[in-house]
Amino acid sequence: QAEVQESGGGLVQPGESLRLSCVASGFTFSRYSMSWGRQAPGKGIEWVSLIGPSGLETYYGEIVKGRFTISRDNAKNTLYLQLKSLTTEDTATYFCAKCTAFRLSACNDRGQGTQVTVSS
Repeated sequence: QAEVQESGGGLVQPGESLRLSCVASGFTFSRYSMSWGRQAPGKGIEWVSLIGPSGLETYYGEIVKGRFTISRDNAKNTLYLQLKSLTTEDTATYFCAKCTAFRLSACNDRGQGTQVTVSS
């Protein structure tokens, strides 16, 4: 059974940075694309980023392009998301998901998420 567990969220001030982690288990991590999404209270899911199995292919949503960096360590079954220049608009629960193809519509098996709150 595929499982993912996010961590690394917290309360930060505008302009600060965070690094989120997502540890995967129950499937061959290195064979799958992975993604990060987020959901703010009262809003729908917003997909943030996508990475291919080897890490060479990446995709970013326009709102985070240039500020967030997705990466992965297949030896550690771990996905990362580096968040920089955070704004209050980035406040949300961030989750990772396993993707059966390099496209956001193929991403399922979400984790519970980790809360990121940006506030002064």
